[in-house]
Amino acid sequence: MKKLIPLILVIAMLLTACGGGKDSGTNSNVQNVTITDAPSGIFVTPIEGLSDDFVLGCDVSSLIAEENSGVKYYNEDGEEQDLLLTLAEHGVNTIRIRVWNNPFDANGNGYGGGNNDLATAIAIGTRATQYGMGVLIDFHYSDFWADPAKQMCPKAWEGMTLEEKQTALYDFTYDSLKQLLDAGVNVTMVQVGNETTRGMSGENKFSSVCKLMVYGCNAIDKIEEEYSKEILSVVHFTNPEDYDQYISFAKNLDKFEVNYDIFGSSYYPYWHGTLDNLTKVLSDIATTYNKKVMVTEVSYAYTMENGDDFGNSISEGSTIELPYATTVQGQADCIRDVAAAVAAVGEAGVGICYWEPAWIPIPGADYEERLPKWEKYGSGWASSYAAEYDPDDAGVWYGGCSWDNQAMFDFEGKPLASLSVFRFLKTGATTDVVIDSYVREEVKIRLKQEIILPETVTVKFNDGSTKDLSVTWDPYEIDTTVVGKTTVTGKADNSGEDYAVSCVVNMVELNYVENDSFEDEDLSMWTITNIDESMTELFVIDKSTDAVSGTKSLHWYTTSATGGHFTCEQTITGLKPGTYKFSIVLHGGDASEQDIKIYAKSDSGEYEAATQVTAWQELQYPVIAEITTTDGTITVGADVFTGTGSWGNLDDFILAPVEK
Repeated sequence: MKKLIPLILVIAMLLTACGGGKDSGTNSNVQNVTITDAPSGIFVTPIEGLSDDFVLGCDVSSLIAEENSGVKYYNEDGEEQDLLLTLAEHGVNTIRIRVWNNPFDANGNGYGGGNNDLATAIAIGTRATQYGMGVLIDFHYSDFWADPAKQMCPKAWEGMTLEEKQTALYDFTYDSLKQLLDAGVNVTMVQVGNETTRGMSGENKFSSVCKLMVYGCNAIDKIEEEYSKEILSVVHFTNPEDYDQYISFAKNLDKFEVNYDIFGSSYYPYWHGTLDNLTKVLSDIATTYNKKVMVTEVSYAYTMENGDDFGNSISEGSTIELPYATTVQGQADCIRDVAAAVAAVGEAGVGICYWEPAWIPIPGADYEERLPKWEKYGSGWASSYAAEYDPDDAGVWYGGCSWDNQAMFDFEGKPLASLSVFRFLKTGATTDVVIDSYVREEVKIRLKQEIILPETVTVKFNDGSTKDLSVTWDPYEIDTTVVGKTTVTGKADNSGEDYAVSCVVNMVELNYVENDSFEDEDLSMWTITNIDESMTELFVIDKSTDAVSGTKSLHWYTTSATGGHFTCEQTITGLKPGTYKFSIVLHGGDASEQDIKIYAKSDSGEYEAATQVTAWQELQYPVIAEITTTDGTITVGADVFTGTGSWGNLDDFILAPVEK
C-alpha cells in the first residue's frame, strides 16, 4: 500500500520534497506562492483535525480552450493573472486534468469540451507544477466524455479483444505518464477511468472493467519504479447514494485484484444523497479494503443566471433538490460540508476536487457570436465535429458551456468569495452578516378564489441564521379565471432597509380532491390498497425530485416476481349535480409490463382512462374528460399494475367542474 505524500504550496517545502529534475517528475522552475490575505467575504466553519496533506483540488481541464477563446482571469486585486496562480493563492494544492486518447476528427477538428488530449494536459500540468501544485491525471480511456451514461471505446481500439485493449490501455497509460513526467509535470495521482459505474472503454461487464483497471494500475506502478516517484492510483465511480452498489464495486475490485490506492467518488448534492451516507459508504470501503477515499468531483451553483445563452445543467427549471442556497455563500457551504464529510472518514479520507471552477462564458454578444469560438477552440461542452464519435448526444446538442453558473469565478473572470473556502477550511472565517437568500414561496390558488399572499418571508443570513421579515407586495394584476403562474415582487423590511423578494402565484383548477398531492400527513381521506401485499414499497415519499407539486407523492416499487398491484382512491361527496373531469400526474420506469389506469365512479356510471410510465420525470397526464353526477358523489382513483423491478410516483389528483 502506498502512502499519500504531502502536497505543497510554499516554495521551501516544495524544493525540499521534490528537488526538481527527471526522477522527481517536477519542474525546477517553481515560483514562490503565498496564500492571499484578502478578506474572506464568506463564513466558514472550521473542520477540526483537517490534515495538512488533505487534497484541495480543482479540475480546470477547459482552461486552455477558454484562454484561446479570449477568456481572461483576474486576481483579488482585479489584475489579470494566470488562473492557476490565483487558485494556488487561495489554497488549492492539486489540479485535476482529464485526458482523452484522440478527441479530434481526421481533419484535426476538436470534439470540444476542452479538446483534452495529452498535449493539453502537459500544457496545463506544467503551469500547475510551476506554482507548487500536484497534478491528478484523469484518463477517460475514450476519445470524448466518459460518464455513467456512456463509456465509449477510443477509435483506435475499435474491434480489439479485451486482451488487446488491456495491452493498449497499459501502453497508453505508460507512454502518457512518461511524457508528462519528462515534461516536468508533478503527477501525484492518476485516475484509471472516469465515473466507471457502468463500464469503461466500451466494456460493460464489471469483470472486464476490472481487468482493464489492473493493466492501468500496473502501468502506473511501472512508472513509479522507473522514476522513483510516488503516484497514487485512483478508481472513480458515481452515485454514492446507492450504498449497496458502491460496496459491490469495492468487493469486486478486491476480487479481481485491482491494485489501486484511492476509491474516488463523484458527489453532486443535487443527485447523490446525504452527506452522512457519503461518509458511511466511504468509511466502510476504507475500513473493509484498507483503501484511501476521496471525492473526485463536486460542484454547486452560486446563481441561476445563464452567462452564454446555452442551457445550464442546473437552472430554475431543473427538477432537483437544493440543499444549499444558490449563492456564493451557499457554494462555499457545500464545499466545506463535502470536505468535512470526507475528513470524517479519518486518515483514509484524503481530499476533494471541485469540478471546472473556471469554465465561464467566453466573450461574445450572443449565442451566434460565441458559436464559432466553441467550434474552433473547443471551449463549449461539444463541437459539431464530435458528431462522428457521439452522434446521438454531441451530434444533436453541441454548443456552449452548461456549467458557467457553477464556476468559482464570475462571468467576467473575477474570483468569487467562495474560492476562499479552500484557505479557511482549517481555521474558519467570518465576514459581515448580511441577508444571503430567502425562501421564495409558491402560493397555490384555485380558480376564482381570493388571492392571499404571505405576510412574512423567511430570509437566511450568510452566517446560517434565519429570520421572518414582514413584506409589502407591489401592486399586481392576476386573472383568477386562467390557469398559470405569475411572479409578484415585493420588499421585505430588514430593520428599516428594503430587501427585494418575490412570490409565485400559481392559479390552478378548482379541485374537490382532499390532500390531492399528499402533502398533509393525514391520509384518512384516501383508501390505498396494496392488493395481495404485492408491492415491495408503497408509501408517501417526501422527495421534491419525484413530486410534481410540493415535495410529496405516492411512491411504488416492487421486486415481486409476479409484479405489483395497488389502488388509490377517494370518494368526494356534496358536489353540485353536473359534469366533472378527473386527472392525475404520474411518472416512473423499468416497467417491462404494465396495466395502469385512472378511474371514476358515479351514479351515472363508471369511467376510466389508460396510461403508462416511461421514465423518470417523463410526466404523464391521463384525463377523464366528462363524469356526470346527479347525487353529488364521485369516487376517483388510480389502479396500478406493473412488473417486477418497476417503480413510479402518483401526484396531483384533480377533480374539477366542467363548465358547459
